[in-house]
Amino acid sequence: MKICKSLQLFILLCLIPFIAGCAAVAVGGAAATAGSVADRRTTGAQVEDQTIEVKAYKAFFDDKELNDQAHLNVTSYNSIVLLTGEAPTDILRQRALDLVKNVDKVQHVYNEVAIAAPSSLVSRSSDGYITSKVKTKLFADKQVTGLEIKVVTERGTVYLMGLVKRSEAEVATNIARETGGVQKVVKLFQYID
Repeated sequence: MKICKSLQLFILLCLIPFIAGCAAVAVGGAAATAGSVADRRTTGAQVEDQTIEVKAYKAFFDDKELNDQAHLNVTSYNSIVLLTGEAPTDILRQRALDLVKNVDKVQHVYNEVAIAAPSSLVSRSSDGYITSKVKTKLFADKQVTGLEIKVVTERGTVYLMGLVKRSEAEVATNIARETGGVQKVVKLFQYID
């Protein structure tokens, strides 16, 4: 069966998005795998951290008052949890902390939730931009790799988490401090030396 050139071109053009999608998935998967391999946590610890975050968010979602009135973020690293965001009252702030503490496998919670109205989209976007600037500088530095350090920014405060050597912590802290827009740096590292 002979297919005319126009039909062949049409079929090829229809397949390009699928082929390109496969390439993007393959590259993204390779990057995720590389990140997983470079991470000092075991694969089990990485999965556990993701599970902790999912369970905490589900607990927040199930609490209607908390879900409606607060803006909360949960970051777990090696079963140590950083709780950030805003809650309008101390009662809701404490309720969020209690929900996270009750998640299985959580070893410790740093409660950095501010008593305030939920932050605006502009504020959150600015924090995301600061996080990306710090991560970019960490990846570019030869003394630390950005894969070893978790960066979270909330209201201009940068939180640094990870399993690091003290020398790496110092370099990462200085990089964060020297980044535009950063108001404060909080080290929540676990040291391996």
